Amino acid sequence: MRVGAENTQTYFEEKKGGFSMSKRFSVISLMLALVMIFTACSTSGGSSSGEGTPDSGSKDKVTLKIGLPGSYEVTSKEIIDGFIADHPHINVEIQEAPWGDFTSKIATQIAGNTMPDVWFQENATILSYGQRGVAEDLTSYMEADLNADDYIDGLYSAQTPEGKIWGVPHGINPVALAYNEDVFEKAGVPLPTDDWTYNDLIEASKQLTVKEGNQTSQFGFIGSFSITNGWFPWIKQSGGSALDETLTQSKFDDPKTAEGLQQLYDGLEQGYFADIDYLKANGGELEVFASGKAAMYFLQYSLQVNMNDSFPDTNWNVVKIPKGVDGKRYVPMVANTWLVSSRAKQESKDAAWEFLKYYLSDEVQDIIVNTGSTLPVKKSALDQLKDSTTKPLNKAAFTDGIDEGGVTLDENASWSEWRILVQQVVNEIMVGNVTVNDGVKEIHTKVQEVLDAS
Repeated sequence: MRVGAENTQTYFEEKKGGFSMSKRFSVISLMLALVMIFTACSTSGGSSSGEGTPDSGSKDKVTLKIGLPGSYEVTSKEIIDGFIADHPHINVEIQEAPWGDFTSKIATQIAGNTMPDVWFQENATILSYGQRGVAEDLTSYMEADLNADDYIDGLYSAQTPEGKIWGVPHGINPVALAYNEDVFEKAGVPLPTDDWTYNDLIEASKQLTVKEGNQTSQFGFIGSFSITNGWFPWIKQSGGSALDETLTQSKFDDPKTAEGLQQLYDGLEQGYFADIDYLKANGGELEVFASGKAAMYFLQYSLQVNMNDSFPDTNWNVVKIPKGVDGKRYVPMVANTWLVSSRAKQESKDAAWEFLKYYLSDEVQDIIVNTGSTLPVKKSALDQLKDSTTKPLNKAAFTDGIDEGGVTLDENASWSEWRILVQQVVNEIMVGNVTVNDGVKEIHTKVQEVLDAS
């Protein structure tokens, strides 16, 4: 219906002779109605698409401070840029520094409540932050937004025996048994398999050791006695452990723990494991392995990058770490872990969780797997390694290994403290200054004191 000015004028002329009060009111009402009709028409014209109106679903701007130890050398800038692009309502501020500088600075920031909203460090450090009230428990976030079946068990590296989850992995770095194929072929010794036990490793090491007079020109195995690829896997395979399942009691008084340390010591003392003096004199562990001066090595996943960059011509591969005396496999996993600050504002905590969800997404986990420096925790990303053409070709030794028997290093809130005490005594044991039996007694006492005090 078209309502125009000419129609209004006609109406007035027809009623010109007798204009009562009620008629005046009717006319005024009609004019008001016409105004409303004109206004409605002009407002609705062409606006059904909603253009030009505020988006009722738009989010308020929130600031998120992300800490990056090691800067973009450790965390791909592609990941951060992707998050920023996908989350325009989050104003991201990056705090980056070399690893050592960052870890020193973060202690001061925590004391002053000026730390980032989300950052990562070693998993054991995150566990201590949880105990101190610095890290947010992410259990409810993860239960609401993640499907546990999509991830490997390493997703829960920062979970306590009580069930609190203080963070999610930045990446996982497991161990496998690396072997130099040329050394095995030359010696006529069968290559390692996934069915090997530690006794198989010891016997093969003896066969592969080459002595020239009083000098050893080739060792069967690199006898590292650091924690991850040294004393920890040796005590686990013998049925021992550092701590009990509650992570509150030392297990260094267990004879099985001593047995594992004794096997490592015997290999070094009897000369079929390369010792620390030989490694220092010959360029370090990777150099000794790559040059064929040692046939085998417990290699952490991240070191494949160094091997391929520095020793591209070495003919090598990996199998799963050997099985223990109980037939089970224990694969040490080292994790760096993201945490959300418990002291952040709730809006920043929510934004931090948005970042961690993004980090655990297919898009980002695919980026991580392609770096080669660490393993993602999402199964779909790990599946891509089956088609990898870079050395080592058998990357399933790492992925299937942690799926079968991945273990953390008995990490708890006081791990950084007791681990140093253990290492000091283990060093003395492995160079022959302290016997294994006396050493484990000393370790047990020191470790339990730390656990009781924490």
